[in-house]
Amino acid sequence: MDATTATATASRHAQTEADKYGAFVRRIMRAYGRRVADRDIEGLKGLATLRTELDAQIAETAQALQTQGYSWAEIGRVLGVSKQAAQQRFGKKAA
Repeated sequence: MDATTATATASRHAQTEADKYGAFVRRIMRAYGRRVADRDIEGLKGLATLRTELDAQIAETAQALQTQGYSWAEIGRVLGVSKQAAQQRFGKKAA
């Protein structure tokens, strides 16, 4: 197997692993929501905190991907927004 094929295979494996992990996390979040919805009003705060943490993680991940060479156009495409919207939302703020 040449280097290009090995890199492509590793990339597909990592993507498949990430997809499976994401599906697992979504199942856990839905289960958490169902438990909160079953008369646990105080649990709603924890669920809202997850949203805040998820938004922060998306921003951190988008910045890391851009630093690793992905373009804002590519990042925007997978998020369903324009290149400009991705860069404005996730680009590092000028000091």
